[in-house]
Amino acid sequence: MEGWPYRWDLLLRYRYIEIISLWEGRLTTGHLTRSFGIGRQQASKDINFYSREIAPGNIEYDKYLKGYRPNSDFVPRVTRGTADEYLHLMTRHEQLLGVFESLPLAIANVEQLAPPMRDIAPEVLRPLIQAARDKLRLEVDYVSLQNPDREGRIIVPHTLVFTGYRWHVRAWCEKNRSFRDFVLSRFRGEAELLDRSTQGEEQDTAWQTLVDVIISPDPRLTEAQQAVIAEDYAMEQGQRVLRTRATLVSYLLRVLQLDPDTNQDNPLAQQIVLANRDALTPWLFA
Repeated sequence: MEGWPYRWDLLLRYRYIEIISLWEGRLTTGHLTRSFGIGRQQASKDINFYSREIAPGNIEYDKYLKGYRPNSDFVPRVTRGTADEYLHLMTRHEQLLGVFESLPLAIANVEQLAPPMRDIAPEVLRPLIQAARDKLRLEVDYVSLQNPDREGRIIVPHTLVFTGYRWHVRAWCEKNRSFRDFVLSRFRGEAELLDRSTQGEEQDTAWQTLVDVIISPDPRLTEAQQAVIAEDYAMEQGQRVLRTRATLVSYLLRVLQLDPDTNQDNPLAQQIVLANRDALTPWLFA
């Protein structure tokens, strides 16, 4: 953002305005007052300045929504306009952290690898977010490796999940009569919001169940090598306990590069092992 004539704090708020309006489809002064600790008058001033000076024509006030909505010819001006900017923003305990992370700060001597971004359109994400917040049934078209042709589904989403390499939504699937994970990049077309559902996060047993994933150094390593690994993972008495939701166990193991069914021939490559595999068997992918 080199050359922008705006203070750092103002630029962050303009970015926030752009992200929320694009991906949620409704922006109010309350978004800014809650996230930045500013007054309603200042929030209104920021929104008006964005709509007049930063990105004329991007957003307009909708009296029925009681907020600002993005226009059909919305063009990002102070963000990249990618779904990852919104999704990572929403996963942070401190909302501004996500905005800071996505700014190109041009800091020397630092490099970070990231998985390839998967294209997710606002028209796909907006109804998923609204349905999750309001417990609404959602009619969607979805493709999978088992069914590469479009297939109509009715789902009730409750949570967006980042697994370390992709985003999916946890949702009740009326076809399968169970909670499933749906990859965001595999939705097709525009979803249709339906009526409310009794299925939600509270009924998702695997989501509500918390389990411990226990890792330890590969016992084939020497004692000195095991001590190094234990220090790397902040282990206590040779173990590290990672608590997660039961439905996320397999994703966590992938992040740790642990295959619970295979031991690599070289312990220097594997370095850690799953110490409580039997207890986790009900939650592992087939």
